[in-house]
Amino acid sequence: MVSPGRPGERREVEREFWLSIAEGKSTEEAASLCGMSVAPGTRLFRQGGGMPTISLTPPSGRYLSFPEREEIALLRASGAGIREIAKKLERAPSTISRELRRNVATRNGKLEYRPSVAHWKAEFFAHRPKTAKLAENRRLREYVEERLAGKITLADGSPAAGPTVPFTGRKHGPRKNRRWGKAWSPEQISNRLKVDFPDDESMRISHEAIYQSLYVQGRGALRRELVT
Repeated sequence: MVSPGRPGERREVEREFWLSIAEGKSTEEAASLCGMSVAPGTRLFRQGGGMPTISLTPPSGRYLSFPEREEIALLRASGAGIREIAKKLERAPSTISRELRRNVATRNGKLEYRPSVAHWKAEFFAHRPKTAKLAENRRLREYVEERLAGKITLADGSPAAGPTVPFTGRKHGPRKNRRWGKAWSPEQISNRLKVDFPDDESMRISHEAIYQSLYVQGRGALRRELVT
C-alpha cells in the first residue's frame, strides 16, 4: 500500500479541483482556486485521464467522517467502550465495532486505532477497480483503435473517408502530412457506434471512457501510440 499522505482535507482539495474542471476551468486555474500548485494539478488531471477520480458529491452521513474517527480515537484512548462510543456519536455499536476491527493501524506489530490511517484505509478499500470495457471487449476495442488510427476500409478494401475535421493554421505543418489527420475523435467514435450497431448494446462506449483508456496508465486497453 502507498502512504496515505495527509488525511481529511486531501479529498476535499481534489473534489474542489475536479469541480473547477467541470466548470470549464483549465488545470492551472483549477489548481490555483483550490490552493494547489500547478504541477500536482496537472499530474492529477493526467492520472485521471481528464475525468474525476473521486465522487464530486460531498460524503453523506452514511459513512464515518474524519472528525468522527478522531472522536473515536480520543474516546478509545480514554478507555470508553464500544457502546459508550456509539452512544456519543449516535452510531450503531456494530458500526463502531466494525470500524475498530477493520481500520486499525498495524505498524510495529501493535494494533492501534489512528484516525488518519483509519480514514485512509476506509477510502482505499471502498475503491473497487473495474476492468476497462475496452480491455474486456475485443470487438469494441478493435473498432475504436481502427478509427483512432484512421485505418478504415470499405468491404472491397478501399480506404473509407474519415470525418471532416476543419483545420486552421499551420503550426504543425500541412494537415495532409500529419499521420493523425484522418483519425476520428473519441466523440465521433462514440456517436458512430450507435449508427453502425443500432441493436447491439455491447458496442457502446462513452468518449470519456475512451479518453481514460488512452491517458490512464495501467488500464490495459488501447495501444499507447494512439495517444498521438
